[in-house]
Amino acid sequence: MPLLKVSNVSKSFGKVVALQNTAIKVEIGEVHILIGSNGCGKSTLCKIIAGSVRPDRGSIQINDQPVSFHSPIDAFQAGIGVFYQELSLSKLRTVGENIFLGNLPVNRLGLIDQKKLKQRATAIMKPFAEVVGADFHPGAIISDLREDQRQIVEILKTISTDAKILIFDEPTSSLDRKQVKVFFELIGRLRKQGKAIIFISHRLDEVFEIGDKITVMRDANTVAELKVADTDKDSIVHLMVGQKIEYQNNHQETLDSERKTVLDIQHLSGSNFDDVSFEMKRGEILGFGGLHGQGQSDILQTIFGVRPATNGKIVVKGQVAPKMSPHKAVDLGFAYISGDRVRQGIIQNRPIVENLSPVSLVKNRHLLFSRARMAEKSKPVLKQLNTLFSGFETSVNNLSGGNQQKIVISRWLIDNPEILLLDDPTKGIDLQAKADLFSMIRQLLKTGVSIILYSSEDEELLNNTDRVLVFHGGEITRELVGDERTEFNLYQAAFGDSAKLAL
Repeated sequence: MPLLKVSNVSKSFGKVVALQNTAIKVEIGEVHILIGSNGCGKSTLCKIIAGSVRPDRGSIQINDQPVSFHSPIDAFQAGIGVFYQELSLSKLRTVGENIFLGNLPVNRLGLIDQKKLKQRATAIMKPFAEVVGADFHPGAIISDLREDQRQIVEILKTISTDAKILIFDEPTSSLDRKQVKVFFELIGRLRKQGKAIIFISHRLDEVFEIGDKITVMRDANTVAELKVADTDKDSIVHLMVGQKIEYQNNHQETLDSERKTVLDIQHLSGSNFDDVSFEMKRGEILGFGGLHGQGQSDILQTIFGVRPATNGKIVVKGQVAPKMSPHKAVDLGFAYISGDRVRQGIIQNRPIVENLSPVSLVKNRHLLFSRARMAEKSKPVLKQLNTLFSGFETSVNNLSGGNQQKIVISRWLIDNPEILLLDDPTKGIDLQAKADLFSMIRQLLKTGVSIILYSSEDEELLNNTDRVLVFHGGEITRELVGDERTEFNLYQAAFGDSAKLAL
């Protein structure tokens, strides 16, 4: 008898069918992978199980007993804990307060017992102690943390509920390899405790590392339930998309040494990186590799003017750039696309057309905003990325995570940038969305656009770049070109085993 059984669940939002006769069942002590392309209904299904969305029809059973949830509180009381892809932390509270929010220890006066809170938080945080840094402690304020640290807080918050059914929606998207290893060890312990776990991931290596069973979704339907031991990567991809796709372009063209240098970074230093130098030529795609948090994102943000440089020069097409700001960067032909679509991407609760407009308005200095003109102007890019949406006035919050990211990407590509800074842009999006993005990247490279790609996915990085600069401790430790672009070389340099590269 499954601990959780969902049968024939359907849900529509207006004319958009999110789920149609969907089913999943999860046993005690099982890690059940839920996989499928963005927009196929995975998150909607999880929100129904968690009580935050009401189904149009269908049934949910826990321990063979029917349940009906009118709110997330009902689901929580029934023993369901959820890690959402979009984090729900209180930014001005501490790590400890966020982990135990709703179950904070109090003293006789009804105030938070800080001593007990610190003890409980320290205990539950202990497994991650060696992989997060000294600034990650029970009293740290959430707004001061890195993205990976915030994600770990959300994971611990979910685990602390001691729920018997746990749902994790893309919990590893911001974590590096060491952090993922610790998290998977925790998942193993939860499995042994008899928890039923639903795990959503777009990383197929994770499926085979921790999964027991897989439910595959496509086009709002569940199309298969498989034992992990009885399937393989190609079979899962085929079930997900209905055809075999390859999202890597294996970009291995030999760069012409006479191509013009469009970006020359000279001894650049800033927050979390020091004395970084490299050049990039026209039509090149340059990779940034290494473990998470080694300065890659900080460098991209500094080049774009989001963060200040403390030393060094940024030379664009032979001219030393002035003190950079995002406005100046846009004027110089830069575009910056972040994988953190919530904090650095979408404008929450606003129509799609408004989400597409900010960069174009700044670059073209339009005083008046024409919704019709913006919609028409953005159609070719949205079409090329296969973006799914019902209309330009639809709220961006109604889109799947992958389609939200496509809106963010389209915003930057509408006005033909010359240098594209990609800061882990495919984080949390599915294989088909990645295929759409890299198809567009191939077209951009042919037109002479130059691209820096930082990716937390090794295969994506190694197979889609001309060369890779590997970072460790805010410094470049190695440059990988040609046949040197292997996972072994990447991780050897990522862990600091190579000498700093002299550029």
